[in-house]
Amino acid sequence: MSAHAPNRLATETSLYLKQHAQNPVDWYPWGPEALARAKELDRPIFLSVGYSACHWCHVMEHESFEDEATAALMNQHFVCIKVDREERPDIDTIYMNALHVLTREGGGWPLSVFLTPDRTPFFAGTYYPPDDRYAAHGRPSFRRLLAEIHNAWVNRRDRVTEIGRTVAEHLQGMSDLAVSATEVSPELLFGALNSLRRSYDPKYGGFGSAPKFPHALELRLLLRLSARFNDPVALDMVKHTLTMMARGGMYDQVGGGFARYSVDAHWLVPHFEKMLYDNALLTSAYVEAYQKTREPFFEQIARETLDYVEREMKIPSAEDPTSKQVAGGAFYSTQDADSEGEEGKFYVWSMGELGTVLGTENAEFACKVWGVTRGGNFEGHNILFRTLADEDEAKSHGMSVTDLQPRLKDVKAKLYEARSRRVWPGRDEKILTAWNGLMISAFAHAGAAFDHLPPGGRYRQTACDAADFLLARMRTPDGRLYRTAGLGQPPKLNGYLEDYAFLADALVTLYEATFNPQWLRASIELAEAMLKHFADPNGPGFFFTADDHEELITRTKDLHDGSTPSGNAMAVTVLLRLAALTGRRDLAEPAERALRGYRETMAEHPAASGQMLIALDFYLGPVQQIVIVGPAAEVDTQRARTAIARAFRPNRVIAFHDPADGAPPAELASLFAGKEPVGGVVTIYVCENFACQAPIVGADAIENFFA
Repeated sequence: MSAHAPNRLATETSLYLKQHAQNPVDWYPWGPEALARAKELDRPIFLSVGYSACHWCHVMEHESFEDEATAALMNQHFVCIKVDREERPDIDTIYMNALHVLTREGGGWPLSVFLTPDRTPFFAGTYYPPDDRYAAHGRPSFRRLLAEIHNAWVNRRDRVTEIGRTVAEHLQGMSDLAVSATEVSPELLFGALNSLRRSYDPKYGGFGSAPKFPHALELRLLLRLSARFNDPVALDMVKHTLTMMARGGMYDQVGGGFARYSVDAHWLVPHFEKMLYDNALLTSAYVEAYQKTREPFFEQIARETLDYVEREMKIPSAEDPTSKQVAGGAFYSTQDADSEGEEGKFYVWSMGELGTVLGTENAEFACKVWGVTRGGNFEGHNILFRTLADEDEAKSHGMSVTDLQPRLKDVKAKLYEARSRRVWPGRDEKILTAWNGLMISAFAHAGAAFDHLPPGGRYRQTACDAADFLLARMRTPDGRLYRTAGLGQPPKLNGYLEDYAFLADALVTLYEATFNPQWLRASIELAEAMLKHFADPNGPGFFFTADDHEELITRTKDLHDGSTPSGNAMAVTVLLRLAALTGRRDLAEPAERALRGYRETMAEHPAASGQMLIALDFYLGPVQQIVIVGPAAEVDTQRARTAIARAFRPNRVIAFHDPADGAPPAELASLFAGKEPVGGVVTIYVCENFACQAPIVGADAIENFFA
């Protein structure tokens, strides 16, 4: 095969697969053709899993998959399958688990796995170099590895089969959960608090050392633990971490938004790729920190992050609203770390560039604000970062904060405009239902919390547009979800547990931000489909794939959070929220069983169980049911709704009804029963533990109650 002749990946919708379409490797996408070919030729499968924004995936492609001699070995002895982990997390999860079983080490991407023709893994690793430079560290050259695997397949087949059988047994046992005989209790939350304290970095914030990930779920958990245990230290951990991340180079100081992680312990040098899910989860963390503290800086970072997403990661509005193909409203998946073949080139600056763009006076100002030096802090260039808060920065310049902030905004706008003329990093423009769910939740959460100032309405509208898109275009005629779609192409692949759980949870948040009952009804529909097709009929929790999914070597349950919340944890979260709104025990009971099934996981691995612990905190309550009744158009009703949305009360559900609209939604009939506006003005009823407090009447009283 010519190095320039397109292979089978050329017709795929995934950007990651398309990036390998010109490789001399005879790649197959995962599917019946590849699996049948492996059996026909009696060859092992080489499975390579990655994603478009993965830097080391690109490195291995350039070093090995573009190399004619290496490709010849691959084509001669293996059936080679390329998988986009973002489109097929079911396959990625199984074979990443296989890597853990085989190596007892952490994983990563590119994921490189060798399988028997019946898809059983017998060897796994990650990146392999083109030569033996890392052989002393147990990482041979990729070509030598290929030769050794081929030799084992030909001459030691029995041993390969034995290894595969052992791995398969381990994989099949990983989903065996039992309902714990011990009740879940606040002790699990207290244990998580102590664990996070032990791994906390008091100097720079965050957890552990380099490389340092943002851990948005753990930060949101700490906010809840701080409230539950009246622990100011836990709150300080959150505030310090969020502040240090937003001042560092991991945060795009010019354009907003967060990179995936920091390669150092002090948040300076990012791994420059930007993921939709990170920016969604971090936005929600900053919104909640603002709700808890009212610190304007946290609101600023949340807004800047959402503005970045709207500007660079949102699909423009559809010109043809009747089209069933992907068109406006939803969000793209990722932005690459590389441009022009260099990691981070798009984002870094020299002192001279600042002078050219800004002029002498503003360049001096910018260099001082963002730590720019002639020698640079990253390979001779400068990653912009902040060391001072605006108040201290203003003092250092002999000016007021009210003068500093507009100047900062003006300088950033000039830098952004200049940067926009550079060669942009690649963008993966596929739409993923689960990740869109996380971002819908972030926009809805921020829109409600910031409604006291514009553009709260804009954020809510963005969330509604994306939700409309997913419900209209990413569902089958019978209401089942698709996983993914390419830009301008029809959706494909059956949805996974996380697609249902993330979107259902986002729709509850969107209902609480807009009080449009269509979002609540859609959430209930998805939750019911999730229970029907994903719940384990013989044990606690939910399977990653539906009961009618393609048969794989095992049907897994995700035990831990990864870069996104576990599907099981989010399923528990949304079922508990819906049960609190509707009073339906058939929604609450599966969630309660799952919590008890995951009890030991939460106890033993709290740092990997952030979302499940958040769900546990909600379950342990007390959960407040906040019912608002009053005339929707009146200013006092808007004041009351704003006061409630701004308050940090994570263990609550909110419902609103204007009696002028007739009967409340049927799904909420029991919640609204007997609740009317007192004296015709906005009134709230706060209920918990099956009892309601006296009604709170009027905007002033409601604002005082939630102050």
